Amino acid sequence: MPCMDRRQALRALAAAPVAAAAITWSEADVEAASQAAQQAKQTATSTLRRYQPKFFNAHEWATVSVLVNLIIPKDEKSGSATDAGVPEFMDFMMIDQATRQTAMRGGLAWLDAECQRRFSKTFLASADADRQAVLDDIAWPRRQTKPGHAYGVTFFNSFRDLTASGFFSSKMGMADLEYMGNTFVTDWKGCPPDWLKKLGV
Repeated sequence: MPCMDRRQALRALAAAPVAAAAITWSEADVEAASQAAQQAKQTATSTLRRYQPKFFNAHEWATVSVLVNLIIPKDEKSGSATDAGVPEFMDFMMIDQATRQTAMRGGLAWLDAECQRRFSKTFLASADADRQAVLDDIAWPRRQTKPGHAYGVTFFNSFRDLTASGFFSSKMGMADLEYMGNTFVTDWKGCPPDWLKKLGV
């Protein structure tokens, strides 16, 4: 292929906008391009969601995904904990803080064992009402713990804290909190009056 000198290259670059301006787009072309962009976006999103956990096995991963959404479900303001990437956050934390691994794995196993004892099913296979009944017994640390539930209470409190940490440190969680930090302010006028009123100060 013959080399192009600098003068030829500059001429070619100057001609490019003219060539681009000559292109006309029909409605069908625009529609096809829009559909192609949407398809590319969906493909990229589904590829990103195919996260392969490094700590959790497949059953644990599915259990974690259900459990975090029971703690922070989707509502009219924000997506769920899984929408915010909380299971991925937890998987990272288990690798980053190996001392938490035994408690996490043991707690998930405790949930399954408790559901097996009560309903002859794993936590995942249990009905929503049955899952809720188990969680109600371990979600309130100030209540008197039922015999055999102390480990479950300790696990669930730690798991709930980790869920909240993952959600509220995500972009979605910060938006949910209406977090205004990391924003350049030219003139600080103190806490907005609406928030002072809400806080009662």
